[in-house]
Formats: sequence, C-alpha cells, structure tokens
Amino acid sequence: MPKYVIEREVPGAGSMSAEDLRDLSQNSCNVLNDMGPQIQWVQSQVTDDKIYCTYIAPNEDMVRQHAEQGGFPANKVSEVRSVIDPTTAEA
Repeated sequence: MPKYVIEREVPGAGSMSAEDLRDLSQNSCNVLNDMGPQIQWVQSQVTDDKIYCTYIAPNEDMVRQHAEQGGFPANKVSEVRSVIDPTTAEA
C-alpha cells in the first residue's frame, strides 16, 4: 500500500501544548476510526510552523478526505517513492 508524507501549515505548531497535541491526535484518530482500516497514521513531526505526517493509504484522495473530515490542512501531499537511511550506504 502506498505511503504518503503530508505537509500541514500550522502556524505556531511548535508552541502547541501537550494538551493541544493530544486533542489534535485524538481528533485524527477518531476520523481514522470512522474511515476504516485502509488508512493508517504512522507518525508526525512537529516543527515551528508545520506538521509533517506520514500515512499509509490506498490513494491521495483518501489522505485528503481525512484532512477535510478532521478540519486540518493538507497543504502538500507527496507519495513516498523510496526510503533510505544510513544502512542504504552499506549496499
């Protein structure tokens, strides 16, 4: 199944409280539960003004549908073509 990276512009994201991040996470999980098992949230990284999320989903439309239903932005959605890490250099 394809994996996607979603760039969400969220001004002040890095200053969000633990409670705000929990609420955001709970909202996302509730939407995912309603959408069914085809779409999965892997993890997210929070920076100063953006949140980068990794999802597994059958297509980009489902990723965008999740964002719309949850009320959060999906400014850019990119399909992951490859994953590399330090062990890639060992090949």
